[in-house]
Amino acid sequence: MVPILAAAVGIGTACARQVHNDHKSPQSDHESDRGSNFHFRDQDRQQLQSHYKGDVNRYHSHPEGRQQFERGQRAPDNVHFQPVPSSYRRGMPAPPAGYRYGYSNGYVVAYNPTTRIIADTIDLVDAATH
Repeated sequence: MVPILAAAVGIGTACARQVHNDHKSPQSDHESDRGSNFHFRDQDRQQLQSHYKGDVNRYHSHPEGRQQFERGQRAPDNVHFQPVPSSYRRGMPAPPAGYRYGYSNGYVVAYNPTTRIIADTIDLVDAATH
């Protein structure tokens, strides 16, 4: 009886482990990694600065209250990203699958509109001062 009971416990543990693994969302693990390797290039920053020059100058003169965005962070729900027009990003690589380019407060970001996770940022105001 003891060997049968031990075998049943072992099978039950293995099944529980399999059920736990089956309920893990492979998309959630993959989703968090999808944008982690994305980086803007130097030429992307230079290209985008010319299109947002007016905003860059305004934020440079009046930086108070400017929302900041960081790579890997979630953008607050109250932030609205304006789409970056295709003419502004001509020649730039596409953002990661499921991500978009957006603009807010002198930043261009590659972000996931569902999770609001930011893959990478370009702070156009900071770049203009250096």
